[in-house]
Amino acid sequence: MSMLARSTAADPPATGTDPQAPAADPGAPAADPQATTADDRATAAADDRAGAAATGAGRRHRIDDWRPEDPTFWRTTGAPIARRNLWVSIFAEHVGFSVWSLWSVTVLFLGPAYGIDPAGKFLLTAVPAALGAVLRLPYTLAVARFGGRNWTIVSALLLLVPAVPMAVLLEPGVSYSTLMVLACLTGVGGGNFASSMANINLFFPDRLKGRALGLNAGGGNLGVPAVQLVGLAVLATAGAAYPRLVPAVYLPLIVLAALAAARWLDNIPDAHNEPGALREAARDQHTWVMSLLYVGTFGSFIGFGFAFGQVLQLQFAERFPTPVDAAWLTFLGPLIGSLIRPLGGQLADRLGGARVTFWNFVAMAAGAGLVLYAARERSFPLYLAGFLALFVFSGIGNGSTYKMIPAIFRVRAVAEAELTGDPAAAQRRARRRSGALIGIAGAVGASGGVLVNVAFRQSFLASGNADAAYLAFIGWYALCFVVTWVVYLRPGPGRLAGV
Repeated sequence: MSMLARSTAADPPATGTDPQAPAADPGAPAADPQATTADDRATAAADDRAGAAATGAGRRHRIDDWRPEDPTFWRTTGAPIARRNLWVSIFAEHVGFSVWSLWSVTVLFLGPAYGIDPAGKFLLTAVPAALGAVLRLPYTLAVARFGGRNWTIVSALLLLVPAVPMAVLLEPGVSYSTLMVLACLTGVGGGNFASSMANINLFFPDRLKGRALGLNAGGGNLGVPAVQLVGLAVLATAGAAYPRLVPAVYLPLIVLAALAAARWLDNIPDAHNEPGALREAARDQHTWVMSLLYVGTFGSFIGFGFAFGQVLQLQFAERFPTPVDAAWLTFLGPLIGSLIRPLGGQLADRLGGARVTFWNFVAMAAGAGLVLYAARERSFPLYLAGFLALFVFSGIGNGSTYKMIPAIFRVRAVAEAELTGDPAAAQRRARRRSGALIGIAGAVGASGGVLVNVAFRQSFLASGNADAAYLAFIGWYALCFVVTWVVYLRPGPGRLAGV
């Protein structure tokens, strides 16, 4: 995605003559300045205010002048508008994440009457992650093509495509192929994250992007534990016979998200997709390095979030004989990982994104090792502690890796400006490449959710346990912290200081 907001903001206060007012009649007699009375002046001022109000009403969701890096503009005009867009975006993205994660809890309802084995259930949680990953790049580009407000409305309403048929068709006797289609369709919720992040990235100055994007992403990620809590409530009240109630709960929330976007979000018309920026990003080694790291952080978060309930039931069947027993714990990991994500961005702002990411992957490898040890020793307390640690550090890593992306290109822009003598052009190129990298890394990183669920599926099929999957996770996290050190932390003349 290459999204460069060359301008953006709320309509400036109208001053002077209304630009849409008709031109004066050249044949009319000139007004006598001496004859202008106080009443005349008051009437003219009222007419000007009415014209300005009408013009503002017609363009109230269109932002034509946006200068977030200007301290005065940000303090007086930009900050309130940016915060309003942020909170509505968080809500819409939150609902999207919940729909994307519907099958993490739906599979807990699929008892013997549905005739689906554990391998089949892992596929049902893998396909939403796959479609969500594929949609992230076009959803990112859609913000510049259609406007952030407009696309948020459309993307929210698209959530009805999987939610409505799920609320109708989920019952014993439904075919597995139908369930696969329904599960795949929930992937549209995964695309919402990319468009939401691309849109909010336009509204905040560089010094506040880490916190704003962390809040936006963390609030969206909370959709995973939220839908699992909804599922728990349905299981505890109506029972496992009514899985259709879970998507039914989200139907009014989807409509509310679309209405909130229509009412309170804004478009930035001059944000656009730079021709060739995606090609430039695809040729840049940092795009693929950051994509690999994001597979390790966000891929782990969404993959574990989808699979955790099933793994608990399979790994400790004697402790979790019913779906309700598992659902009491399923939401804890995604909840903690979502709440802590903003901390990852803030730590990266303070300590440096690469440093936080490096130690974070070391901790994730240790967490996966603890899970493996606990599974072999049949120690549930250690197992739960290790898995919760994985959620915590995947959340922190999500924030720190996202903060690294603009920092990489900001550092390179400084070096480019020293050579060319044109810092403004260097900063523009940095922003367009940063936006493109965010789009690609977001799409590739989400595929980690597929890999996690496929790893669990193959491990259980081959050996009846998840040990092979845990070993694969340890190896991946080790690769990630080695790559982080080699590319961004190792002393040398090519190091990007400040990332």
